[in-house]
Amino acid sequence: MMDKVAVFGAYGHTGRFVVDELQARGFVPILSGRDAGRLAAAAASGLEARPASVDDPASLDRALAGAAAVVNTAGPFAATAAPMIEAALRAGIPYVDVAAEIEANADTFANFARRAGGTPIVPAMAFFGGFGDLLATAALDGRTEADEVHVAYGLSGWHPTRGTRDAGAVSRRRRDGRRVRYSGGRLEYRDDQPPTLEWPFPAPLGPRTVIGEYAMADVVTVPSHLSVPEVTTYMTTEAARDIADPGTPAPAPADERGRSAQTFLVDVVVRSGGTERRAVARGRDIYAVTAPLAVEAVHRLLTGQARTAGVASAGAIFDAPGFLRALSSHISVDLPA
Repeated sequence: MMDKVAVFGAYGHTGRFVVDELQARGFVPILSGRDAGRLAAAAASGLEARPASVDDPASLDRALAGAAAVVNTAGPFAATAAPMIEAALRAGIPYVDVAAEIEANADTFANFARRAGGTPIVPAMAFFGGFGDLLATAALDGRTEADEVHVAYGLSGWHPTRGTRDAGAVSRRRRDGRRVRYSGGRLEYRDDQPPTLEWPFPAPLGPRTVIGEYAMADVVTVPSHLSVPEVTTYMTTEAARDIADPGTPAPAPADERGRSAQTFLVDVVVRSGGTERRAVARGRDIYAVTAPLAVEAVHRLLTGQARTAGVASAGAIFDAPGFLRALSSHISVDLPA
């Protein structure tokens, strides 16, 4: 019997990719979300639809009934993560989300670390947060300490979804408009401008101007299980300009899988004691690639391949090199020998 997996926010941009990937991997998606009309349209192909709202715990319980796991793709996660985790704990099933919000992910670790028990809770199992954490963990090759972790995002551009824009607005309000970085072993909130520098991306991208200390969810996931006092993320200036411009349109499909034309190169450099190790990943469409990341996580959680339980980032709960290599049909990865 194929496992049923609930997808909350199933009609959203990333949610649709997750539903398709679940079906491709042999799972049976249960579609859920607040908007009954959009949900019915998404389920027109014959999938089961279960309307639910984070304001109605009973509706969430009905949505998860009979599911083996749940994937939360509905942001802003500041509003959806905690209620969905509570529902997953009541159901006793693994929870995975694709949150890129720094504050929401920090809340998940802070609020559920002691309550999760043996139920796996994996936040930020997405391009931002989980992917960088897997690459950094793989680069460390079994080590659990480093002096610095640098995650450089080489995006060809960034056409944000409505969900990305909404989540970013929530994060800015929570920070009072300040920027954030991870330094000295803690999150710092600052009012100054981030630095701009050149990052030596490997081929085919090559050196590019980036915004330094452009903090993404990696500043929560990486230090959640690795002893690293300095975690810095960088973003190509083209992508940063795109997402800062309110006029930048949403991503448009450009192939038969619905992926946009956006390409990415993620360059992770880990430094410790004068040595440097690097892990590099290349692929297409940061939203589309989130789906195989989340679904591979579900597969491993349901087949006994988790290395721990409770709240854990991708690098802590999974075999990072094996996980990344399992996605070879979606990404190309160069890991240290």
